[in-house]
Amino acid sequence: MAGSAQTSMRFIKNLSSPTPDAAPVFRPLIAAVLTILCGVLPSAGPARARLVQADLARVAAAPAPGARVPLDLAVTDARTDQATTLGRALGGRAALLLPVDYTCGNVCDPMLSMAADALAATGLAAEDYAWVLVGIDPRDDSAAARRMLKETLGQRAAGIRPLIASEAAVATLTAALGYTAIYDAGTDSFAHPAAAMLLTGDGRVARVLSPLALTGRDLRLALTEAGEGQVGGLADRLALLCYGYDAARGLYTPLVERILTVAGIATILGIAVLIFGLIHRTRRRAA
Repeated sequence: MAGSAQTSMRFIKNLSSPTPDAAPVFRPLIAAVLTILCGVLPSAGPARARLVQADLARVAAAPAPGARVPLDLAVTDARTDQATTLGRALGGRAALLLPVDYTCGNVCDPMLSMAADALAATGLAAEDYAWVLVGIDPRDDSAAARRMLKETLGQRAAGIRPLIASEAAVATLTAALGYTAIYDAGTDSFAHPAAAMLLTGDGRVARVLSPLALTGRDLRLALTEAGEGQVGGLADRLALLCYGYDAARGLYTPLVERILTVAGIATILGIAVLIFGLIHRTRRRAA
């Protein structure tokens, strides 16, 4: 079983870093495979206890409409071991928040790596947004968080705020997010959703995205939307007119009707400008 688990982990790491040309094709497959492995791999090993289907059915990330994170939630910054609050970590910016298990060896590492790749591909400046991790296992300490960042991301982890929270604080945050993870004592691991929360500057949950199938375009659109005019440019806000959020897939998809409407308006405006220019030129020649 140990050899099988090691082989599976190598398979995950290979899948999490496809070649640029293959990435758009493989990402949906990666998402499906890793979501399955998240529930299967923790059972590898000598322990016999396993979560039953009823337990796994409770694993979800489904925030209520208008859900907000508690900005005054007491947490510890794992980089400095200093006490702070979730609000200070977010800094009033649009934020990507990932609940993670800092000692998870199955899905969290690829999830973190793919999110880092997607953020790098957005082309946004680091100061435009916040990237915050919150540990869902209150037994994990700052050393575990720093070790995960170093081993998974290396230099790419520079802008991340890894946070540690008490059991009560974790329960408060996950309840606010509608985020349910189930602990399996037999394997000493969590079955948890592979989900990334997009927050507005005031802590409202704007979107729930799939970090396992996330692209730079999707994340840029999500941060632009969550930034409420503070992130991205005019082109990004115009793009949001043509793309809609697909909650079932956790991605932004083209909206054909909107695209046709925008294209139609642009065509009419173009024709109007052309006619106006021709009339103006004709009058100037007549004068």
